[in-house]
Amino acid sequence: MDEHIWRTEDFEEHRPRLRAVAYRMLGSLSEADDAVQDAWLRFGRADTSGVTNLAGWLTTVVGRVCLDQLRSRERRREDPLEARVPDPVVSHESGADPEQRVLLADSVGLALLVVLDTLAPAERLALVLHDTFAVPFEEIAELIERSPAAARQLASRARRRVQGRTPVPDPDLARQRAVVDAFFAASREGDFDGLVAVLAPDIVLRSDAGGRARHSVVLTGARTVAGRALTFARLSPFVRPALINGAAGVVVIAEGRPLSVMAFTVAGGKVVAIDALADPERLKGLDLTRVGRPAPPRP
Repeated sequence: MDEHIWRTEDFEEHRPRLRAVAYRMLGSLSEADDAVQDAWLRFGRADTSGVTNLAGWLTTVVGRVCLDQLRSRERRREDPLEARVPDPVVSHESGADPEQRVLLADSVGLALLVVLDTLAPAERLALVLHDTFAVPFEEIAELIERSPAAARQLASRARRRVQGRTPVPDPDLARQRAVVDAFFAASREGDFDGLVAVLAPDIVLRSDAGGRARHSVVLTGARTVAGRALTFARLSPFVRPALINGAAGVVVIAEGRPLSVMAFTVAGGKVVAIDALADPERLKGLDLTRVGRPAPPRP
C-alpha cells in the first residue's frame, strides 16, 4: 500500500508536464487526458526501480502513446486538415491559472497547433519532444525506430515547416487586445474598410464547425475575411473577451449557449490569423467558466 501511494504521488507530480506534452502532440484536451491516463496504467505495470530520470521516462511513455494515436488518426482521417481547429485553452483575461500555464508551455497558440497538425506523426514527435521538452534524439530515435541522426533530421525538417508557416505574435497582450477590439468595433459598425485596415493582407481564417461541413471554411485575404466578418456582425453583442491559449481572443455566448471560440494571432498591429471553433459538440466539452462578461460597446 505504501509503495502504491508513493508511486501515485510520483506520477501526480509529473502529470501537468505530461498533459502539456500530450496536448501539444495531439491538439485535443480529451485525447491528452486519455494519453496521460494510459501512461499512468503503463507506469503501474512497469518496473521502474532502475529508472534514474522518472520525468524523462514518463515523457517518452506519453510520447509513445501519442505517436500511436497520431498514426491511428492519420489512417482513418477522411476530412481535409485545413479547417480543423485544435481544442482551445480558454482563460479569463486576468490570466491563466498555474495548471493552464504549464499546459501552454512555450506559448503553444492555436495557429501553431494547426501547423503541427500538418506534420507527419514522427516529425511532430521529434519536434515537440526535443524542442519543447528537451528529450534527447537518442531516446526519440527509439520511439520512432530510426537512428538518432534520422530523428534529428525529422525535427529539423519539421522546424523549418513550422517556422515558415507560423506567424510570430506580438508579445504585448494590451496591443493584441486593442487590435481585436478594433476588429469587433468595425464589425459592429458595418465598417468594411475599418475591418480591412486591421487585417493583414494575407490573413488566414479557419472556422471549424465539426459535422456542419458547409460552415467549416478556410478563407484567405483581408477583403474576403472582412466580408465574412460582416455577415456575423449580429453576434457582436454576445462577444466576451478571453485569453485563448494565452493570447487575446473571444468567446461568443448567446443565452447561455457557447457559439464559438475565436483565437486571434496579432503581429505588427494586424490580425494575421483567426482560428474559430464552432463545433457545438466540442464546445460543450470546454471549460468556459473563466470567461468574463460581454465587453461594453464603444461610445
